[in-house]
Amino acid sequence: MPGYDDSMLQEFGQCLYIADGPTVSFYGFPYPTRMAVIRLTDGSAWVWSPVALSDELAHSVESVGPVRFIVSPNKIHHLFLSEWSRRWPEARLYAPPGLAKRKPELKFDDELRDEADPAWATDIDQVIFHGSVAMEEVVFFHRQSRCAIVCDLIQRHPEAKMTGWKGRLMRLDSLVGEQGSTPREWRASFFKRGAARVAREKLLSWNPERLLIAHGDCAQTGASEIITDALSWI
Repeated sequence: MPGYDDSMLQEFGQCLYIADGPTVSFYGFPYPTRMAVIRLTDGSAWVWSPVALSDELAHSVESVGPVRFIVSPNKIHHLFLSEWSRRWPEARLYAPPGLAKRKPELKFDDELRDEADPAWATDIDQVIFHGSVAMEEVVFFHRQSRCAIVCDLIQRHPEAKMTGWKGRLMRLDSLVGEQGSTPREWRASFFKRGAARVAREKLLSWNPERLLIAHGDCAQTGASEIITDALSWI
């Protein structure tokens, strides 16, 4: 892909790795992409929200372990699932709520639930933020690195890159910098916030230290405080 640096995985925490992908357009707004890979205790690789695939990235992922699981956290994170599934046809592909119906051409093996699949429950906890009529998101917690893994619910786009009228709109939408949060239109779709509050409290009960997000600046410390502030609207 032109202009895309095929970055190899970088260690974010113990047995947890990330890679940044290309910037994609979301309703005309530039969105950076980021994925995560976890080495499970059985030695296999669990892949979250995969970005555009390159040979270099594929080799880097395989160095973590054989790819056994590929998961999408919400129904708009599906752009690169098919190429990953073709590369590793033996891996099980997991859909979040709503994606299997939206993309029937993607052959999912199972759907994510509030409880972790037994195949990775030793290493990873998960919870679904229910209550939205637009989209529900599955949030994960990697026990070994004490890292919360959040996709679109918390966005913290870098201040320096938010320029022009699009940058101003992103700021008005509370998606920029350390005070980044959830898009306002998505917040408004949570008609049943009680279910989302239950999910938030479960996430905070894991006492995460690190925060890994798909769009913007991650954090190596203070994750619980960041999550509390970012999701205070719930």
